[in-house]
Amino acid sequence: MGANIAADGFDPADRRRFREKLRSCLDALRDLLEDKAFDRPRDLIGLEVEVPLADSRGAPRMVNEEVLSRMATADFQSELGRFTLELNMAPRRLRGRVLDDLAEELRIAFAYAARTGVEFDARPVLVGILPTLTGEGMNAAQLTDAERYTLLNDQIMSARGELISLDITGTETLRRTFDSIIPESVCTAVQFHLQVTPERFADVWNASQVAAAAQIAVGANSPFAFGRELWQETRPPLFLQATDTRSPELIVQGVRPRSWFGERWIDSPLDLFEENLRYFPALLPLCDEEEPRRVLAAGGVPRLAELVLHNGTVYRWNRPVYDIADGVPHLRVENRVLSTGPTVTDMVANAAFYYGLVRSLAEQPEPLWRRLPFRMAEHNFHTACRHGIDARLAWPRRGRGQESEEIPAARLITDHLVPMASAGLDAWGIAPADRDRYLSVIEGRCRTGLTGAGWQTRFHHRAVERGADRDTALMRLVQRYCELSAADEPVHTWPLDV
Repeated sequence: MGANIAADGFDPADRRRFREKLRSCLDALRDLLEDKAFDRPRDLIGLEVEVPLADSRGAPRMVNEEVLSRMATADFQSELGRFTLELNMAPRRLRGRVLDDLAEELRIAFAYAARTGVEFDARPVLVGILPTLTGEGMNAAQLTDAERYTLLNDQIMSARGELISLDITGTETLRRTFDSIIPESVCTAVQFHLQVTPERFADVWNASQVAAAAQIAVGANSPFAFGRELWQETRPPLFLQATDTRSPELIVQGVRPRSWFGERWIDSPLDLFEENLRYFPALLPLCDEEEPRRVLAAGGVPRLAELVLHNGTVYRWNRPVYDIADGVPHLRVENRVLSTGPTVTDMVANAAFYYGLVRSLAEQPEPLWRRLPFRMAEHNFHTACRHGIDARLAWPRRGRGQESEEIPAARLITDHLVPMASAGLDAWGIAPADRDRYLSVIEGRCRTGLTGAGWQTRFHHRAVERGADRDTALMRLVQRYCELSAADEPVHTWPLDV
C-alpha cells in the first residue's frame, strides 16, 4: 500500500473517475513500452520481510508502533496488524557475494529490532503465521492505527457485505468468522523483487509461476492458524479468504478472487495490468492530479498513481510492479509466495533458489511453460501448499509431445531444479562459495524432509504426546523456535527436543 491516504468515503462519481484514470494510465504504460523508455538491465533485486512480534512466553504483542518509535532507522515500517513489522532492504545487484552480504544485513537488522523490542517485551519471530495467534479478541482494534489500513478494511468489508468467513480443512479444520480483515494481518511473508526489462518480463513472470510450487514445497513455514494445524503452507488459502470481497453466490458464479494464482501464461506485462482493470473493481478509488498522457507529451515520466494503487489491491502471488527510480521507469516481478523464516540463512537460501531457478527457466530455448498447462502449474501450487515437501508435483516428461508425470517434490528439486538454480546463479555471476552454501540448504531440507512447517508440526505433536495441552504446546513451540532461529542454523538441522 505504501502511501498515506485519507479515510474518506467514496461516491459513484469517484469510482467512474478512477476507472477513467486507470484507462489513461494503461494507455500511458503502453506508450512507455512502445517507446522503450524503461531502465536498462541492471540485475537489481530487493527484499521485503514481514515479521510478527511475540513476548517472552511466545504470545503476540500488539506494540509495533511503540517499537518503531524507538528505532533510529526507516528500514522498518508498520504493517497491517499491530503485532507486525516490515523490513525493506535497499536494492542491490545480483552478483558476487551479494547473498552473504544480504544475510549479514538481515542478521544486523533483526538483532537491532530484537534489542529495541526488549523494552516492550517484544521480539521479532521469523515465521509465516505466529502459532500462538488464537483469534480470540482479534478485531479491527488490532489493525495498525493508520488511515490506509482503516480505509482498506472498510472498503473490503463494504464490498463483501458480510463477515469474513474462514473455512480451511487440512490436518484439522478451521471455521471462524471475523468482523474485519484482521485475519489477513496474521500472514507474514518474505517478498523477492527482481527488476527486469519489458522484453524479458513475460518470461520471468511465467518462470516465477512455474517455480512457485517448488518454492513452497521446500520452504513451507505456516502450518498453524488460529490454533489449528492446517496446510503446510496455510498463508495462501488464509490470505485468499481474508481478503475476499466476493459473497458465496459470486464465488459459485466463478468471479475471480483478489488473491489468486492467475489463469494463463502471459506474453507482455500489459497482460497483467489489463487483467487487473478488467476483472477487479477499485477498492481505493483515489485519483491523483497527474494526467499521464500530458506528462508523456511534455517529455516527462508519469507516476501512474492510480494504476500502482489498484495493482496493490490485487494480490497475485507473482505481482507486476511499475516504479520510478532516479527519474527512469522500471518493471519488477514481486515474488510473494513464501513465508518468513525460519532463519536468515533459510531465507537467503530461498532467495538463491528462486533467483537462480527463474534465471534458468526464463532462458530455456524451449520454455517449460509451453509444455506445462497453466492449470497444472496452479494445481502444483495448491498441492505444495497442502503437503509441503511431501507433495507430488506434475512436471513435463523429457522430450517433445510427452505427457507430464507426477514426481515427489524432494526428488524433483534435488535432481532437476537445484542444478538449474545453480546454473542460473552462475549466469548472474554469484560467487561459487555463496552458490554452494545456500543451495546446500535447499538440498538439506529435501534430504531430511524437514522444512520449517515440518519442524513446527513435529515439535507440537511431541509436546502434546508428553502431556501439554494445545495452548501450552504452541507457546513452547514459539519459545523454542525463537531460540533456534536466533542461532541461525538452517531449519533442517534443528533438534526436535521438547
